[in-house]
This record gives sequence, C-alpha cells and structure tokens, in this order.
Amino acid sequence: MTGAEQARAAVAVLGDDLRRRMYDFIRRSGRPVTRDEAAESVGISRKLAAFHLDKLVAVGLLSAGYGRPGEPRPVGRAPKVYQPTGLDVRVSIPPREHELLAAILLEAVRDQHADETAREAALRTAEEHGRALGAAERDRARPGRLGAERALTCAARVLERYGFEPVRVAPDLLRLRNCPFHPLAAQDPGLVCAINHALLAGFLHGLDAPAAEAVLAPRPDACCVELRGTR
Repeated sequence: MTGAEQARAAVAVLGDDLRRRMYDFIRRSGRPVTRDEAAESVGISRKLAAFHLDKLVAVGLLSAGYGRPGEPRPVGRAPKVYQPTGLDVRVSIPPREHELLAAILLEAVRDQHADETAREAALRTAEEHGRALGAAERDRARPGRLGAERALTCAARVLERYGFEPVRVAPDLLRLRNCPFHPLAAQDPGLVCAINHALLAGFLHGLDAPAAEAVLAPRPDACCVELRGTR
C-alpha cells in the first residue's frame, strides 16, 4: 500500500464519528490506553470499542500491545492497550507527491558534486530515483522483454500509485492527467517539469524498456510529460 493509499484508508476509517473521537482521546492521553478506557471515553461497550480500535490498528493509525510500559505486570493476562503510531495523514484531491519532490531536492543538496550546478544535481538525483523505482518494479513483476505496449501498461500501473492518473490514449501513447507536483510546478515549471521528466525517463531505464520514452509535452491542467513508444 502506498502512502497515498494508506492515507485514504485512514481518512475513510476516521469518517466514523466514534472512531475519530476514540482516536482523538488516545492521542491526547499521552500514554497507552486500554479498551475499557477507550470505550468509556465515547460511551460504548467494550466489545464495540474493540471492533473500532481494531479498524484503527488495521490502517496504521494505532498500534496495539499488552500492558503499559513501566507498570507492574498484573496477575493474569495484561490488558490490551493502544497508542498512536505517529502516522501523518494527509489527503489531496487530485493526488500530490510533494514528499517525493522534497526527497529528490534534499538528496541533491546533500550529494551535489563539485563539478555540477544545483539544477544538474536535482536532475541527476531525479533520474536516479526513477531508475530505482523502475528496477524495483522490474524485480517485482519480472516482465521479461518489454515492447512499447507492455512497457506502457507496466508504467501505467506504477504511475497510478503515484498520482499521475495515467490514460492510455493509444497503444503506444500514455498521457498523465495529473501533475503530482502541482502547485510547485506552476511556481517554477522549468525546474520542476525537468525534474519530473528526468524521474520518468529514469523509471523507463530502470524498467529496462528501451521501446518507450518519456517526452516533455506540456498540456493545460495535466502533467508535462507523456510516455510514448519509440519509433
């Protein structure tokens, strides 16, 4: 599950008023909370509280254990306790990936070579990130030799997870309806679009898909890059 998918799942779970109130209570408590305490905080039965608490654990908002750290172990089984995981939940519609852009820029600053400009460092780092992403997908899917159509199908599956909203408009053409780096791309399109292009070109290289290429093709209200089969 990607960060965006986990965030959406967490928001869906918190859409229930009882779960949201219990989660708020546990966050404010500053210590692990038992089922009985969570149930009492919202005025429901222990059994119903356990159901809602397990939903919060399942999406990563809470962690569960037994007993409170530093307290003497009670006779018999220690009570199950819950505490926040520190999951940072943010949902954007359409999806945004500002953390990915920030990670690329931070790494570029840390690892800038003496003979390259800041821009060159950012583009190199973006390409390296893309290569790693493509190689990871190739290792996972083991697609064999990739022609243009299969490469674009594979790319669409991955880029969907990163909020690009890919649309196959032709067998050898994949357009990306959403810019996950907006509105930062609007502030400096020359830099951010170049980073995006380097990232996606690197992804195709890491995927070992020479029959496809990432091309800068800016369109209003869409990603500046599209993926095409090479001719």
